[in-house]
Amino acid sequence: MEEKNQNKFYLYLRIIAVFAVLYLFLVSIGMIGSAFKGLGRGFAESLFQSQASPFIGLFIGILATGLIQSSSTTTSLVVGMVAAGTFGSDPKLAVAAAVPYIMGANIGTSITNTIVSLGHIVNKEEFKRAFSASVVHDFFNIFAVIVIFPIELVFGVISKFAMLLSTILLGSGGGTFTSPIKLITKPTVKWIENLFHQQSIIESNVLLLLVALGFLFFSLRNLTKLIKSLVMFRLQAFFDTHIFKTTLRAVFFGIIITILVQSSSITTSLVIPLAGAGVLTLRQIFPYTLGANIGTTVTSLLASMVSGTIAPLAVALSHLTFNLLGIALLYPFKKVREIPIYLAEWFSDLATQNKIYPLLYILIVFFLIPLMLITLVR
Repeated sequence: MEEKNQNKFYLYLRIIAVFAVLYLFLVSIGMIGSAFKGLGRGFAESLFQSQASPFIGLFIGILATGLIQSSSTTTSLVVGMVAAGTFGSDPKLAVAAAVPYIMGANIGTSITNTIVSLGHIVNKEEFKRAFSASVVHDFFNIFAVIVIFPIELVFGVISKFAMLLSTILLGSGGGTFTSPIKLITKPTVKWIENLFHQQSIIESNVLLLLVALGFLFFSLRNLTKLIKSLVMFRLQAFFDTHIFKTTLRAVFFGIIITILVQSSSITTSLVIPLAGAGVLTLRQIFPYTLGANIGTTVTSLLASMVSGTIAPLAVALSHLTFNLLGIALLYPFKKVREIPIYLAEWFSDLATQNKIYPLLYILIVFFLIPLMLITLVR
């Protein structure tokens, strides 16, 4: 009896520790986002000041989202540009011009969970599992753009459907929703930010980023240990029988959690420690990330419906349409949906052999290639 009570005590203690370390993990993600915004938001916004070809618009979306760590922010900037008439006065042409930026934002948003996976880099097996779980999101989004981008250029399926749907929904009203995650983490993030305000803007954001990465590595290391200890108490069975039991259930939870926290970056980053600990497999996480893709469109959708004009709402709807179309075209066919999984497993093998590959991947795909293309064209 005494041993049973002691086991319960340790179980509750571990659960409390998990929530404490999870809070630090979420704060670190908030700090990383805040530091990137401080360092790159002005430059990211300047990218949108002139119109670009659809191809360059795609890479502007990738670079801007990589810099400010938020596809919702990028989408909101594009919605604002369309509303202000930056893309022209014709709503149809404006929405068609905005769609490539939205596609780019979808790729750029997957950078956060890839950065989070680096927190497992000191342990080979953990890192292999965590990194593959993070980049499967990247590869699916890239693959979806490769397939849908030419179709949109030739036929305009996304922009035309979004315009049609916006005319039906216009007048239905809008609303706002405050993320509970942001409510509980924002005060701490702001307090830490204020500690560095004595420095210059660049210095303060660099320091904030360094401290954030320190918090991230510390929280991930301990979160993984705690999760492994909780597996003894059938935590794995809970995920297998409840959240990730079926593909549809995983997609559903990905959507719901993303709507609640208003960030696909947080939703996908939350499962990386579980992958690292071996609690979740790559195939369980894959449909969950697709749900996160759908859920992340809700924020801009709610905001755009308040504007009362067709074009901004159509831009937000194009983001939703793109994600739904990507899933509809790629996921139902086994050989096709295996491609991102195969690439994620292959690349994670490479990454464990040489730890410089994941760092180069983040730097080249999300920053150097987009920046070089944009600079050359301009």
